Amino acid sequence: MSNYSDNVSQISKLCDQQGQAWAAINPEHAARLRAQNQFHTGLDIARYTARIMREDMAAYDKDPANYTQSLGCWHGFIGQQKAISIKKHFGSLKGRYLYLSGWMVAALRSEFGPLPDQSMHEKTAVPMLIEELYTFLKQADAWELNHYFRDLEEARDNGDEVAAKKAQESIDNFQTHVIPIIADIDAGFGNEEATYLLAKKMIEAGACAIQIENQVSDVKQCGHQDGKVTVPHASFLAKINAVRYAFLEMGVDDGIIVARTDSLGAGLTQQIAVSEEPGDLGDQYNSYLDGEEIKDPSDINASDVVIKQNGKLVKVKRLSSGLFEFKKGTGEDRVVLDCITSLKNGADLLWIETSTPNVAHIGGMVSRIREEVPDAKLVYNNSPSFNWTLNFRQQVYDAWSDEGKDVSNYERAKLMGTEYDDTELAAVADEWTKNFQRDAARECGVFHHLITLPTYHTAALSTDELARNYFGDDGMLAYVRDVQRTEIRDGIATVKHQDMAGSNIGDDHKEFFSRENALKAGGKHNTMNQFG
Repeated sequence: MSNYSDNVSQISKLCDQQGQAWAAINPEHAARLRAQNQFHTGLDIARYTARIMREDMAAYDKDPANYTQSLGCWHGFIGQQKAISIKKHFGSLKGRYLYLSGWMVAALRSEFGPLPDQSMHEKTAVPMLIEELYTFLKQADAWELNHYFRDLEEARDNGDEVAAKKAQESIDNFQTHVIPIIADIDAGFGNEEATYLLAKKMIEAGACAIQIENQVSDVKQCGHQDGKVTVPHASFLAKINAVRYAFLEMGVDDGIIVARTDSLGAGLTQQIAVSEEPGDLGDQYNSYLDGEEIKDPSDINASDVVIKQNGKLVKVKRLSSGLFEFKKGTGEDRVVLDCITSLKNGADLLWIETSTPNVAHIGGMVSRIREEVPDAKLVYNNSPSFNWTLNFRQQVYDAWSDEGKDVSNYERAKLMGTEYDDTELAAVADEWTKNFQRDAARECGVFHHLITLPTYHTAALSTDELARNYFGDDGMLAYVRDVQRTEIRDGIATVKHQDMAGSNIGDDHKEFFSRENALKAGGKHNTMNQFG
């Protein structure tokens, strides 16, 4: 925002040129409006945030301690408050992003009502949420800057040069709340053309990074559910190409593609890959299909599918649904192949959906990937679908057992129990959990840590607490004690909810437009004044 003074000068000259017709226009007010609206289009945002992500990726390559983080947000206000909170507590939004979860779009933003994460929500729901999130983040810019401009005007009115200089520095060094969004396009919502069209809409709304997964779009399942069906690499790469073309068409040359593989948990495929010669990509995909060797042509029935696998004729195992099964225990090998193939064909980052948060397991796969692509980087889902407490307590239990440490006081299957909360094992597990992001960034190539749907849970949890106590014996005290009093004392800006929603911004605009005739809401009778 260091160009604020330049804008004042430029607009002053423009007003002078227009003469009396623009006499009512205050150049400082016009420059102020410009400062409060840095981004005019979603494409402006996409280009700006893509550069940020590329810079962050380069910083991570130099030092894995420079990993990045995000939380999934299902509403613009939630994303806004997250950004405001981070900035308040840490002074900067560097390395902090938003994740737009397809899961939460399905569960909370579909016109059909709550849906499972199976690509059943409207295609337009995701770009609409991207636009909404950035509308709220831009409003946070306007809100914070409005306070700085008010401080500047008050300091000038009082002749306080020190305060005026401080306010001016806050304006000149302002850091926007507009941060990158990694947006979930699921499996592309159709064929590659549909993927391209939807990707354009997401980019136009401001997305600089699009995550796409290798499941069949019309039978897609949540990565933590059963019944996942993958597609041959050629089909997936066509969609990666579609997303890249969308970025290039929209002029977002730095756009980021996150290629997600569900192969670790997917035991099925809808298609047998096309293979032109032994050892090609299609042949590698088909090599993992389960089946039985054909010894005699008479063993082949009318509906059987037969392929040549490792030099042998094999009748592929086919379910009554028409889907084909992969061999048991091949998931990790397929993941490695998926990741290497994606990176070598246009993807920028990987997403491996695992069943548990285990550093050794993730790191083992990544080390194999990095044999082919040394700078491979991951986006990792620190999923609420994991039972983190149980998983890490069991990991500690297993590590201690391997070390020969006595674990006879612990029952592995019941480590979630409260009776273990104050034990040494629980304390170590919590420490491992605390360090998981650092460890995974260092050992597993995890550039970006996200939690897909935390605010789904926090909204439910906080609402449950208020409902339990407000409708119980505490009555109004429940709100006052647990919400409002905490907001006041913790400096949470929403306690002045009218200001947060833009009332003071509107008052200032009314004054710009109507001068002394402005009917403002923030007068002495506004109860918001009770909060100082």
